[in-house]
Amino acid sequence: MSSRTKIIVLHMKEIVYTVLFAVFAVLLLVLLFIMFRSRQGGEAAPTSASVTAQDLYVPGIYSATVALNDTSFDVQVTVDANHINAIELVNISESIETMYPLMQPSLDGIAAQIIDTQSTENIQSTEESKYTSALLLDAIQTALTKASNQASQ
Repeated sequence: MSSRTKIIVLHMKEIVYTVLFAVFAVLLLVLLFIMFRSRQGGEAAPTSASVTAQDLYVPGIYSATVALNDTSFDVQVTVDANHINAIELVNISESIETMYPLMQPSLDGIAAQIIDTQSTENIQSTEESKYTSALLLDAIQTALTKASNQASQ
């Protein structure tokens, strides 16, 4: 058996380059790992899970559909964690406004009372708009039920 001895000559320059390349490769992998991990577990948009138990509502805009004859419109309620901020009619057609002229004035009166008291209890309406007010109040209550913190749990 003949054994041949192999002699390998390494220059110091090649060793330094190899070590630097290995260090940069490890740093790149660590950086990529940190970047992609922070996207998954980092700051996220507020969700219903971030709402505390003492909050009344999950902040957002909620709507309830009201159907009259062959058309419908939405009552939109805007809430933050503990307040009703706005109530308005959306997607209402001109035919509904013409056929039911008390719709907008009734909503304005109800919305002002609800925003002032932050409750749908004991809302006063005029005698000529009591049915319109009852219809709108029911839709507002439906939207607030959707916004309720207890409904999201």
